[in-house]
Amino acid sequence: MAVVVAEDPYRLADALERVIVEYGPLPAAATPGAAVGPSAPRVHDEWADNLAALSAAETGTVAAGFEQAELVVAGRFAYARVAGMPIEPRGVLASVDAATGVLMVWASTQVPFAVRSGVAAALALPEERIRVIVPEVGGGFGVKGHVYPEDILVPAVARRLGRPVKWTETRREHFLASAADRDQAHEARIGLKRDGTIVALETSFTRDHGAFPTLGEAITQNTINHLPGPYRIPHFRGAGHNIVTHKTFAAAYRGAGRPEAALVLDRLLDRAARRLGMDAAELRRLNMIRPGAMPYATGLTYRDGARIVYDPADYPAAFDHALARLGYAGWRAEQARRRGTSRPVGIGLSAYVEGTGLGPFEGADVRVDPGGAVFVHVGVSAQGQAHETTLAQICADQLEVPIETVVVKGGDTQLVGYGMGTIASRVAAVAGPAVARSAAEVARKAKLVAAQVFECSAEDIVLAGGRVLVKGVPDRSLSLGEVARAAVRSLALANTAGPGLSHCAFFYPGTVTWAFGAQGVVLEVDLETCAVTLLAHVAVHDCGRPINPMVVEGQLHGGMVQGIGSALMEELIYDREGQLLTGTFMEYALPRADQVPPLEVGHLDFPSAINPLGIKGVGESGIIAPAAAIANAVEDALADYGVEVDRVPVTSARIFEMLLQEHRGLVLAEAAAPQVVLVPPATPALTDGLELGLRVGRRNGNGAARGDDSNDTSDEQHGEHSPRETGRHSVSEHARVSSRGAVAALASVDHDRTHARGDRDISTTWHRPVLLWMPRRPERVRPRCPGVTAPSWPSLVRSCDERRTARFPGVDR
Repeated sequence: MAVVVAEDPYRLADALERVIVEYGPLPAAATPGAAVGPSAPRVHDEWADNLAALSAAETGTVAAGFEQAELVVAGRFAYARVAGMPIEPRGVLASVDAATGVLMVWASTQVPFAVRSGVAAALALPEERIRVIVPEVGGGFGVKGHVYPEDILVPAVARRLGRPVKWTETRREHFLASAADRDQAHEARIGLKRDGTIVALETSFTRDHGAFPTLGEAITQNTINHLPGPYRIPHFRGAGHNIVTHKTFAAAYRGAGRPEAALVLDRLLDRAARRLGMDAAELRRLNMIRPGAMPYATGLTYRDGARIVYDPADYPAAFDHALARLGYAGWRAEQARRRGTSRPVGIGLSAYVEGTGLGPFEGADVRVDPGGAVFVHVGVSAQGQAHETTLAQICADQLEVPIETVVVKGGDTQLVGYGMGTIASRVAAVAGPAVARSAAEVARKAKLVAAQVFECSAEDIVLAGGRVLVKGVPDRSLSLGEVARAAVRSLALANTAGPGLSHCAFFYPGTVTWAFGAQGVVLEVDLETCAVTLLAHVAVHDCGRPINPMVVEGQLHGGMVQGIGSALMEELIYDREGQLLTGTFMEYALPRADQVPPLEVGHLDFPSAINPLGIKGVGESGIIAPAAAIANAVEDALADYGVEVDRVPVTSARIFEMLLQEHRGLVLAEAAAPQVVLVPPATPALTDGLELGLRVGRRNGNGAARGDDSNDTSDEQHGEHSPRETGRHSVSEHARVSSRGAVAALASVDHDRTHARGDRDISTTWHRPVLLWMPRRPERVRPRCPGVTAPSWPSLVRSCDERRTARFPGVDR
């Protein structure tokens, strides 16, 4: 491995140009389908095949369960590969402290202690000689929950050169090299009685790990353990095939296996309800675990080795609360009213359980300064989740001090002995009890010291408002800082604790807590543009005891928005050679503020007995259900057209393809004089188009701009299938004949803005789909759009698959 180091970015760029690397192409296996089989290219030569592991679990007897079933619903479902995309990419700074010889590392990470261990192992240094500090970090979402090569290379180079060394990741590098997630493909089936009772559930699936299974089977096991959800399912079997491919490694992104489980289960439930003639909400309510059955053992084993037992809660009550907040009955009436219109409404539901607060432990050190400030040192670090507020509030409650006097510091390996990091919805549920335990011990010590000062019993001492006073005698009091000063020399602590008001404690939860949530989505689908508009989105979540409701709501909002992105637009697409095609925000769309409806959050709290504070984690909860609920809602809106949603994201282009699939099409109205209206958009919209890109080209002989993928713009070469150049606009098209002999075509209106730069023309091209409505076989479509020439009939009859292959050569989708 080679590393290039320079004193400024410009010299670095010059130095990089002098490095010549010769690459020899090798056969690639870029998908699980291409990676299995005896002739598949092996990702690792030392492995017999590309199967890293097989994860499986079963409860009951699945074969017997399906024998009891009176209805079996099966399907294939896929969750695309997505990325966390924190607002700030990764970065590392390292230097050697000249005075102490300690290797100082500042890293944008969620796991500072893991980074310290990785650096120590790679450089053969004692961990005590390495200090890792996490500064303010702009988002993590699991992407920064791993040790990357740069986390080790930068400290190694700094130690070698004896100079500070800094590396910051570009967004392009982040797309290419940082961890991704999801990328699961399921074959699943569910068995039910005619009354709707679930008797069996089974799934077999693949997870594409990329080149390295960094987390082993953790994500796959998470999916299996969460698949039964909040329902009584006596017979269940899940099998996950962990496949390695020639792509960037996949690890944990917010949700970590749970959204995939929700998608599969809820897709099956909605289809089963339709087959049974039942309301989707009623089928879920019928099968939910009742409060009287709590705590409920599923028969599965969590990845920490403990048997899965759901915490007591009232799932049906929380589910009904979500339906009420959504206005479920009213939206069903609106759906009926809109049936047959060009904007049908769909309603989607998803209920889930979530294992939160993964162990094995977390620690906290609480110290009262003689000046009165309270310092809380923790091993976890924050990336914008308001951990400082939550943990300060827990400490302030125990010490009865104003929250303003509490200072929380984390992400520094020198502050506490060890910490597991900010992952798996564990900070409030694991670090929170550690803070409470430490603060409670500090309060006990303060009472002992004050009792000696006031010459009374410790039972007569109370803490209130930042002061320590004698119960019933408010005049006899000291500030907590004064007691801390006295505690340094007080003999009251000689036999029970050390001097000063400080204590470090650790909390071992034993296993995870189990939270419950339900989300409902209402949306409309525009049949003319295939655009999806969210009309309402409601979430009800049980987080045990909420420490700070505003923080909880913020976490749910953030997760819900990320779930919307995964459901409607986000996807990392690779070609057959493993080359990333969606490597910038021009191709990888994220939700905009105007695409998110008002998000309504409700709480029904059932405290957990796993930890003394009753907390259940909430950090990942919001992202679990949106993809499942939105997929359900899109299929619900388009059920009259026979559309079945089998994968997310459900983009406008995919909706268009589903409407045309197997000639289902749309029922096109007869018209005496066929006409088309093409309305060019005023501004580009990522979600509106099949493609949004930057085209660099030269002008040809007749002055027309052409893209890099074109050698000639003449009709003689491309024939009738070429886009027709018409000045500043052009129309490229494809279509499929419907079963009634009519055709629906997708036209991409190209808007070229050409900017001269030297001898090149930079043409930004937006492609926005517009449906062309035509009865039978017109010789010519007559548009009503100045400057746009409509395509002739022969050039319309190209399938979606042909056009997609032409635009993205080598894409295996």
